[in-house]
Amino acid sequence: MKKLLLATMALFMALPFYAAKVDTVNVRSSVMDKDIQTVVIVPEKAYGKKAANCPVIYLLHGYSGNAKTWINLKTDLPKIADEKGIIFVCPDGQNSWYWDSPVNKDSQYETFISKELIEYIDGNYKTVADRHGRAITGLSMGGHGALFNAMRHKDQFAAAGSTSGGVDLLPFPQNWNLQSLLGEMANNKKVWDAHTVINQLDKIQNGDLAIIVDCGEDDFFAEVNKKLHTYLNARKIDHDFIMRPGAHNGPYWNNSIDYQILFFDKNFKKANQ
Repeated sequence: MKKLLLATMALFMALPFYAAKVDTVNVRSSVMDKDIQTVVIVPEKAYGKKAANCPVIYLLHGYSGNAKTWINLKTDLPKIADEKGIIFVCPDGQNSWYWDSPVNKDSQYETFISKELIEYIDGNYKTVADRHGRAITGLSMGGHGALFNAMRHKDQFAAAGSTSGGVDLLPFPQNWNLQSLLGEMANNKKVWDAHTVINQLDKIQNGDLAIIVDCGEDDFFAEVNKKLHTYLNARKIDHDFIMRPGAHNGPYWNNSIDYQILFFDKNFKKANQ
């Protein structure tokens, strides 16, 4: 019995302990008339006895992912939340590319992300309820969604990022079932042009957003990310751009998100100076 007790205590002591709590909530979308599952990682600082308002990073998953993609990929997010005093919000974006589809009324995720979700999070958690307390980033499809939403809603976000993002979809007209959301590109070129990140740059000026973009050298999105970097430079829009060894996979994102969180944390602190 004593050995069993000691073994149980040893196992308990070996398990990681985080004060941060992980909520799984259903957020109502009026525009789509459905509930959207969302994982919210809340640091102790935002709910303890001396709860304080905390900044928020919205983390968007990639194609075929869900609300639990990020917490499964980056298992130490609760620890990071406690260390940084940051709330992480991970909604289920299905395969929406995080825009309001002109074809499918049931896929209106730009309105959900940049309006309904923000209203819910600010209404139910101790947040810095201001654009300077919000950042948004994501992987692959989520990288596209983060930059797309931030550039079109700079009144809501002060910082945005993308890791391995599909930042220009025009070279991929037959991929990821995009035509079900935008129509066939051959017959809807203007619609496609209006729904890709690289064509949103006219909506921002230098200083409107703190931007960080990274991609692996062996990623199939490497060239479109380099193109985005060139376009941002041509418009003299300051941004961090990183190309490092890596492919379109979990190990790359697990590493790259650390740098993005540091980037956003620095931006949050700068806003409070």
